[in-house]
Amino acid sequence: MKKIISVVGARPNFMKVAPIHRAFQKYKDSVQHLICHTGQHYDERMSKVFFDDLELPKPDFYLGVGSGSHAEQTAKVMMEFEKVLLQEKPDMILVVGDVNSTIACSLTAAKLHIKVVHVEAGLRSFDRKMPEEVNRVLTDAISDYLFVTEKSGLENLEHEGVDGSKVFFVGNVMIDSLVYYLDKTNGRTVLKDYGLEPQNYILVTLHRPSNVDSKEQLTKLIAMLERLSGERKVIFPIHPRTRKNIAEYNLLDERNSNLILTDPIGYIDFLTLTKNAELILTDSGGIQEESTYLGVQCITLRTSTERPVTVEVGTNQLLGNDLNKAEQAALEVLNGKKKEGQIPELWDGKAAERIVSILVEKLS
Repeated sequence: MKKIISVVGARPNFMKVAPIHRAFQKYKDSVQHLICHTGQHYDERMSKVFFDDLELPKPDFYLGVGSGSHAEQTAKVMMEFEKVLLQEKPDMILVVGDVNSTIACSLTAAKLHIKVVHVEAGLRSFDRKMPEEVNRVLTDAISDYLFVTEKSGLENLEHEGVDGSKVFFVGNVMIDSLVYYLDKTNGRTVLKDYGLEPQNYILVTLHRPSNVDSKEQLTKLIAMLERLSGERKVIFPIHPRTRKNIAEYNLLDERNSNLILTDPIGYIDFLTLTKNAELILTDSGGIQEESTYLGVQCITLRTSTERPVTVEVGTNQLLGNDLNKAEQAALEVLNGKKKEGQIPELWDGKAAERIVSILVEKLS
């Protein structure tokens, strides 16, 4: 019996590992697939609800590392994950995305000569100020098998001199989850709960420090959202840290019922909001992908994206930190000027099956 441990740490990881776990069930007589939750996102609403929504089994290992600086979090994960590896002696570990848990677990496994699989490899924003970019580059450098979601990933890895025999273009596991759970959105009451009409509201998701930790930028952002709420209702599921900053800087007019701030929302409800939005304003990577697949208009408030296919092929507009430009583009979308988009190659809901079939072959 071969053994592989998949790592989840932060919110987007759950959606990526769920389809991989399902795909491994077909081979459960020959491969034992275990899940290690590092606890990097430790808020129950952000973690437990994901295991419930995504029908993931209870993790086989929970490291409980919690928050801290990048160095503290990475070090804690490495120390705790090493214990798991020494005890379990897996044949491979599988990491997804670009969070601190991804690089921490990859590094720990590589030093114990355990093979590392990176799902969502090769994505590059070319902005080394983003911690995620550092995590991505380093994880790819020490991985034994690299699974790529879009053509830019193949080009980036080739430029970095990665051996092509380790690289596989398989599509996007994030889209696998979306396709699998889309039908479940039909029975949800989240739109009714918040008084929203389909295709008649703006969904906002902002969490990057450059947008929400700077008083100046956050002040401008909230002012922009309040102006846009004069055109459409705006719903903003909000990170606890951002909520604290908004309260501290006294930025919100509580009487504005068109600007709805909510706690973090579970995956299926959030997918329901994404699917039915007229426009999304975000700084998240995954939401650029989901909106492209669903054909929903998206404006990304970042200066770079590691997912260029969402701009080149999809419905995403990358508009940097210039909020005047973003507001103008948002108003144009609300007035009917939509960006035409297509679904990128291999974003068909079958990426996890391709990944697992390759790994099973490598394990045999």
